[in-house]
Amino acid sequence: MASDKFPESDGRDLSAFQKQLNEEGWCVVPDVLPEAKAKEVLDRLWKAADESRKRGTDTYMPNLDPNASNIRVFYLMALDPIFLDLISHPTAIAMVKSLLGEEILISNFTANIARPGSGSMGLHSDLSLQCPDPWVKPWGLNVIWCLTDTTFENGATLYIPGSHKWTTPDEVPEDAESRLVPFEAKAGSIVVMDGRIWHTSGKNITEDQDRALLFGAYNCAFLRGQVNWAAGLSEETKKTLNPQMRDWLGVDVTANTGRVKGVNKVYG
Repeated sequence: MASDKFPESDGRDLSAFQKQLNEEGWCVVPDVLPEAKAKEVLDRLWKAADESRKRGTDTYMPNLDPNASNIRVFYLMALDPIFLDLISHPTAIAMVKSLLGEEILISNFTANIARPGSGSMGLHSDLSLQCPDPWVKPWGLNVIWCLTDTTFENGATLYIPGSHKWTTPDEVPEDAESRLVPFEAKAGSIVVMDGRIWHTSGKNITEDQDRALLFGAYNCAFLRGQVNWAAGLSEETKKTLNPQMRDWLGVDVTANTGRVKGVNKVYG
């Protein structure tokens, strides 16, 4: 299936969104995808889910979700080239670099379609699953692509405001779940979330609405990503990657070496 490139930039000033992300740990950037493009991506996501099952990867994860009404699709970039374009979308990358800095790696890219009757997964922060505490800086980030309108009722991601300032598990309060509020956004928007934000999937309590989200995870170059893309992508897919994508995915022999700079002693 042919890959449809996205425009280099819509020309808007992202500084206000970047400021909110830096201060509050999240922001919503609207209208990153036109309505028709969001629908196209959604259509291709359903096909990717079918292809994932054919390849032997189930879309129901009983260790994550209470029932099969949550449809999860992993290894998106191995299933359709449109997801390679999305993970490298210039607006998303600009937001990522504004928080993490210039040296980034693509950690993961997955989908979660919450169908009516779906439940919530466990409360967590992505960074807490990836590296030990203390979590003192924003070393990871998630870009959440809304392919449908996303509301509390149809299962919007729930997050705890200010939780990106918690540095150890001991700081997570007993009443953490009572503090959850939804990320609500229109189709075509992205929700950008600091990897330290504590969150969970919402319950879809509607009768007839699907909620489809893509989760693009990025991290600083010194952290190992959630997926080993050198093993997770086919040789055919890797041949289509430009040098920048090969670098971000760490598929070459050097992986992330040379990305973290230090001070070296000069020996006489």
